[in-house]
Amino acid sequence: MTTYRDRAEAGRMLADQLTALIGEPDVTVLGLVRGGVPVAQVVAERLDAPLDVLVIRKLGMPWAREVAFGALGPNDVQVLNEHVASQLSPEDIAATNRREQAELERREELYRTGRPPLDLAGRTAVIVDDGLATGATARAAVEVARQLGARRVIVAVPVGSREAKQTLAAEADQVVCVQCPSEFIAVSAYYEDFHEVEDEEVVQTLTATA
Repeated sequence: MTTYRDRAEAGRMLADQLTALIGEPDVTVLGLVRGGVPVAQVVAERLDAPLDVLVIRKLGMPWAREVAFGALGPNDVQVLNEHVASQLSPEDIAATNRREQAELERREELYRTGRPPLDLAGRTAVIVDDGLATGATARAAVEVARQLGARRVIVAVPVGSREAKQTLAAEADQVVCVQCPSEFIAVSAYYEDFHEVEDEEVVQTLTATA
């Protein structure tokens, strides 16, 4: 098992697994907001491909928000882990949805200011995150990319659980996971620096690559 120094190093190691895409036309690299953006920036530079972002909001359990029962994305996409969501009442699910939908809309407005709506028609979408735990966020991202017209969807992460990779393999055209430990702990456990990526860092990244 390798521990990454930070998201930039993870991005370099991930990009090494994606070199077959160099020179392919119509590739767009999508960083999942927010932690996936620094990883995606490195990948986009290596592939010489445009960088954009996908805002996906994890739906966390009320008593343990880090445990996802689903995720929301643009275009009213919702993905639920039925096994986990079955532990909640409809009222709890609705309250979490309202809160996360409001935050999704806030971030969409912030990140897309001055940028055209995301258009993936006929493109290869490379969805990048800093890791896969349950896979709910990435599943929502795959569905959003399909709705936006992507002809091919690749999910690429530096580290992830084997269960999440298997689930996504049935939905994405390809899943690239540099490390899939047999006993996955948490995404943060595989990074020395796993600071919370703030809005300002995302905006600066998008401005620098515009």
